[in-house]
Amino acid sequence: MSQVVEAPAKTMTFEEYRFYQGEPDVLYELFRGRLIPMATPTSLHTRICDYIAYILKRHFASQKIALVPTIVTGVRTEVDASRIPDVVVCSEDVWLQSCNRAGAGILDFGELPTLVVEVTSENWREDYIRKRAEYASLEIPEYWIIDPNKEQVWILSNPESHPGYAQVEYTRGQSFNCVQFPELVLSVDTVLWPPLVQDLIAEELEQLRQEKERASQAQEQAEQEKERAEREKERADREKERADQLAAKLIEMGLDPNTL
Repeated sequence: MSQVVEAPAKTMTFEEYRFYQGEPDVLYELFRGRLIPMATPTSLHTRICDYIAYILKRHFASQKIALVPTIVTGVRTEVDASRIPDVVVCSEDVWLQSCNRAGAGILDFGELPTLVVEVTSENWREDYIRKRAEYASLEIPEYWIIDPNKEQVWILSNPESHPGYAQVEYTRGQSFNCVQFPELVLSVDTVLWPPLVQDLIAEELEQLRQEKERASQAQEQAEQEKERAEREKERADREKERADQLAAKLIEMGLDPNTL
């Protein structure tokens, strides 16, 4: 999400950009040496980004996939150009390498993201046209465009295709798969108006609590069954002991217990 404004006369190199400090609380992208201040996101925009990042994190953790979804991480797209997708997915090794580097958190050349996600705003042409071309030129395997205004989701993949990225469009009432992880299925309706992440976490914690309670009840029931079985065994052993004692007395009296 970026807003093109009149560029300053002096251009900036990528290295200068990595350490640039502009106005407080303003993020800047770099396009061919020119700073592009990013517009403040709407609350819905932030809500969608939080949801996508959370769903990806949960999926990768559950499937034990060594990928890291991040927010506000840059991606260098040209010699003096860098974008800040709304969500970036990269390998753990790439993310660690970025964390160990000074300056802004930007994936450099050779640190290819697995997936980038853009949530459109008023300057939607950036996401549909310019950024699409830049991400395809890097051969980022998969690119999502989530458009709350047009109420649609584009899934772009196969960046080597002509003229770059094959696309599939989804609208309300439909669900879509992640191309690289087809078991991850999302609803367009949910993505366009997602639940709050803290509500999802609360639901999962409640589910875990209930599962733990059921497991505790099952364990308690199993222990009770074990105690009953042990008591039955003790009773059976006592009955057998009494029967053996009675049989011994009968034998002492010259009687055969088996004939009585």
